[in-house]
Amino acid sequence: MVNPPYRRVMEHALSPVTLAELRRPRPYPAVSVLTPTHRRERGSGQDPVRLRNALTEARRRLESDPAVTRERRADVVAQLDRALAEVDLTHAEDGLVIFAAPGEHQVWSLARTVPERVVLSDTFLTRNLVAAHTAERPYWVLSVAADRVTLWSGGPDRVVEDHWGGFPLERRRENFDAERQMQIGDLPSTFRDEGTRQFLREADTAMSTVLREQPRPLYVMGEQAALSLLDEVGSVAKSAVHVPHGGLGHAGPDAVWQALRPVLAEESRKDTTAVVEELTSARGHRTYAAGLDELWQSAREGRVRLLAVEEDFRATVRDVGEHLVPAEPGDLDARDDIVDEIVEQCLETGAEVHFVPDGALGDADGIAGVLRY
Repeated sequence: MVNPPYRRVMEHALSPVTLAELRRPRPYPAVSVLTPTHRRERGSGQDPVRLRNALTEARRRLESDPAVTRERRADVVAQLDRALAEVDLTHAEDGLVIFAAPGEHQVWSLARTVPERVVLSDTFLTRNLVAAHTAERPYWVLSVAADRVTLWSGGPDRVVEDHWGGFPLERRRENFDAERQMQIGDLPSTFRDEGTRQFLREADTAMSTVLREQPRPLYVMGEQAALSLLDEVGSVAKSAVHVPHGGLGHAGPDAVWQALRPVLAEESRKDTTAVVEELTSARGHRTYAAGLDELWQSAREGRVRLLAVEEDFRATVRDVGEHLVPAEPGDLDARDDIVDEIVEQCLETGAEVHFVPDGALGDADGIAGVLRY
């Protein structure tokens, strides 16, 4: 099979379809290798050693497992070697996940740390991908001009151009020069032109398909005349956040990101305020829960309707049955990704999950929620 490239979770690769594919049972052994990494500015000299050690441990586990046949062991070891060749630690983020099974491998770079783990099972370990994807709060940006509509995939600190759904869409017409028309003040008539209306109608249809396959918040950027026409001829702009900012039809990611940053900051502030207000209201209605122990139990029972997690909150614990107790990394039975487990469990049962700035939850010890009952 053709293996997908080295990927970031922010990109559209972690769609619901892809997640379902990752979670399907595999012929044993399906190997998951997780290791923390470091961005270049923080120093990453230990990353190659750590990664090699993790892969050595995976090979050792494969060698010592009597349930793994010689043929399957050779296949999976070859897949791990191919995955290692794809890893680019010069562009590392905060975590790295490698999946390998007979006939396939995948490499994922995460903007969220992961525990150091090697797991052999009949499924891949996906909870850290899910938590990282949720924490990044991915969104779409549609940059609209009379001659070009570009799709961007966005995360907390950047946007990258996305070619899903046939984007970018470009309109070619003899003697058509949208930039010149802007300069001579003829932009309004450009957006009254029937050809432009049809072009933006096609863009609306293409974006509707993208949103059906992977729903995300949508921001649409462009001249006010462009945004108004897109709203008039289609449906996607009606539920999107409008960002009136011209000149971005042919712009690169840095220009789009700079135009979007203040809008995202204000949206984040409003979202955090709304979450804190909902938690405060839940206290009065006795549907409030806080702390790892209470949220872990409530998440397993499917009782969490809304979960709020401070962005840098991490904890290592042991599950002793009735309670979670603090533990040190490396302790026997320690679970150092318990927060990601809770996040995935809540998402599985239909809860809203919000990551908020550190300190936003006050005395809640980093994690709080609103219960269904």
